Order: sequence, then C-alpha cells, then structure tokens
Amino acid sequence: MSAQTAPGTSATPVSWSVARSLVHAAGRVAAPEPVDVPLAGADGLTLAEPLTTLTDLPAFPTSSVDGWAVRGDGPWRIVGRVLAGSIPPPLTEVGTTVEIATGAMVPASADALLRVEESTRDADGRVTGTPRRQPEWRLPGEEAAAGEELLPAGIPVTPGVVGLAASCGHDTLRVRPAPRAALLVFGDELLTAGPPGAGRVRDALGPSVPAWLRRYGCAVDPARVVAPVADTLPAHVAAIRQALADVDLVCTTGGTMHGPVDHLHPALAELGAEYVVNTVAVRPGFPMLVARVTGPDGRSRFVAGLPGNPQSAVVALVSLVAPLLAGLTGRPEPEPPMITLGDEVPGRGDFTHLALVRLDPRLGTAHPVRHVGSAMLRGLARADGFAVIEPGTRGRPGDRVPFVPLPLPAGEEP
Repeated sequence: MSAQTAPGTSATPVSWSVARSLVHAAGRVAAPEPVDVPLAGADGLTLAEPLTTLTDLPAFPTSSVDGWAVRGDGPWRIVGRVLAGSIPPPLTEVGTTVEIATGAMVPASADALLRVEESTRDADGRVTGTPRRQPEWRLPGEEAAAGEELLPAGIPVTPGVVGLAASCGHDTLRVRPAPRAALLVFGDELLTAGPPGAGRVRDALGPSVPAWLRRYGCAVDPARVVAPVADTLPAHVAAIRQALADVDLVCTTGGTMHGPVDHLHPALAELGAEYVVNTVAVRPGFPMLVARVTGPDGRSRFVAGLPGNPQSAVVALVSLVAPLLAGLTGRPEPEPPMITLGDEVPGRGDFTHLALVRLDPRLGTAHPVRHVGSAMLRGLARADGFAVIEPGTRGRPGDRVPFVPLPLPAGEEP
C-alpha cells in the first residue's frame, strides 16, 4: 500500500498547495477515455482535443449590411435581389446592382456594398449613393482558415464554444465525460429530517454536498446519496465497495480521524486503497484525504474523505475534490486568482488558513464574514470563497492573497 502512512497511525500533514497538485496529477492519470457527444449535450463538459474549423470562416464572402451590391460607378440599375442562403449569379455588367441582405453571399464581380440607409433612388429607379471606403463584407477565412485551431483541449464547453463549433461545421464534440460521484454520510447521530434535538444533529452535508459536486461538473444520481451509514466497520466497507462499483468518485463525510467510531481508515485498508493525500496542513478541516482504489477493470476510482463538520467539509471540497475533478476531466490544475484584503485576517501558524470572505465589487476588496466555526454554515451561506493565508503569515488590509472561489451555478458570472 503506497500510502503516506498505514491506516490507524498519525499522518504528517501535506502542505495545501502540494496536496492539490498530488490529487490533480492522480486524477489526470485516471481520466476516462474521451467520448463524442452531440453539440446539444456538450455544455459543461471539457474539450478532449483542440477545436478546429472544418472550413474557412466565413466560408464565402458575406455581406455585413442590408443594402446594395454594386459594380462600377453609379447610378446603378437594379438587376435582382440576393437573400441569405442562396448563391447569386455574378454581376456581369458595369453600372448594375442587386439588393442584398445581411449574411447573404456577395455576388462575384461586385466592387462595393452600399448601405440601404445611405442610398437613394432617382427618378428612373436607379440606386445612387457613395459606398464607404471600408469594405462592408466579410472575406473568406477572415475569422479563421480551414483546419485552424480555435480552442485548445482542456477548456470547459460553454454555450459560446457550442455556437463556435456549430458555426465551423461540427455536429459533435470530443469531450471528457462528466465524472460520476456518490456520497456516503457517516454518523449515527445524524437526523435526515426535522429539527435537531435530544443529542442528535441535522445532517447538513447529505443535501448540500451533491449540489457542490454538480457545480464542479459531477453527475450525481440521487440514488447514490446514502445517509446515514451505520457507524460500524462492516457497514462502511460495504457502502464504499458498493458505491465504487458504479462511480468514479465516492465522497464520504465524517470518520476521517481515528476515534472509536471513525472507521474510514480501516475501511480503506480492507478495500486495498492507497492514499494520494492523507491529511492536509490547512485550517479548518485538516483531517481530509483522497485515496485511490483500483477496480476490477484496472481503472482507478477515488474516495474523498471529507470531515464531518460542515464548513470543514467544504474546505476539503475546494482543496482536494476540485483539483481531483479537474484532473479527471483533463482540465488544468485550478490556479487561484489574487484578491485584495479589505480587513485583517489572522493566520493559523504552520497551517494554511482558508478564511471565508465576501467580495465587495464596488471597492474591489475581500472582507471576512462572521460565524465561521468549523460546524457553522451561516458564514458560508453568505461567502464568495476563501482567502488563502499562507503558513507563518497573517493577512493585512491591502495585501494581495490567493482566492479560492466557491463554485457558481451554471451560467452565472463571478
């Protein structure tokens, strides 16, 4: 077992940045084979190969305006009309014109296009006016030449990418399929309905973690969310084994420490798992892990152990699950952008501190939120993401620090 340490012993925490690189690399190696999907089903997936155009863009000279395609000097005699979708005959005579619509193919031998709003008709019905010096049509290949690479592999497919692919002749895209995920919620003390009380707490992760995973591009079938799993080793082993048979990633919540009912590490040992990362030097949420299990088909599946405290679980999601999924989908390792702190943020000694912050778009600054205990969700519900305070430092107003955004709903701009 190529783990950092054997299950049941204390592990030396890996630095936050190194942990992210390790899980991304593991995901990249285990990425499933690309598939071809129709354009209508590609949104949100990842390009598995560069997008190239099958033709010049545009493929033929295209009018940019409604007006007149003219040959020679005016006034011009009208000899026809050209609409989009048709192939016009050439203008064979000097002094002639055809009415032309935006997007229509420009006739051969046309010298210029005259905008309709800048034209007039004389008493004989001829068209008069002065064409602009700048050509009013798009030339073949103006946007791209046939075979040109438009977008690299590894970028998310957006509606804009779908539209571009369609415009240059594609009916399908070669993409990485969405990873399939399951969630196992550990803890006999959890309630799945109603208010907490009598020593039992309401499970907040069973309803929320699948939503986070979907925002990271996972496919999560509600039938693959099991809550709660009984606090016994056989129940843990059986639940993980069953989930691994159908998915690429199993997320678990709770049980990542070594207490009397923390069965995750022994369960991973029984399943023959190897750790990719076992504990991370980050606060909150350091007892997080990612382990790899080789399936009967020889392909790797992953178990992500999230702490049981809700905010710590989300820290584990943004710290380890996000880069793991980026690797599984062939995307680059997420590179946190930089933000400017508007207030002081304490450090956490030798650990990286992920501090919940809210962005002020007016001032361009980030400000810590309240109610940020590991078991609290009130601050998280109002936050935009985490400011990254490096080990051995503290954040001061005006400091530029990395920022890990919380994933947004599909189509929403940051």
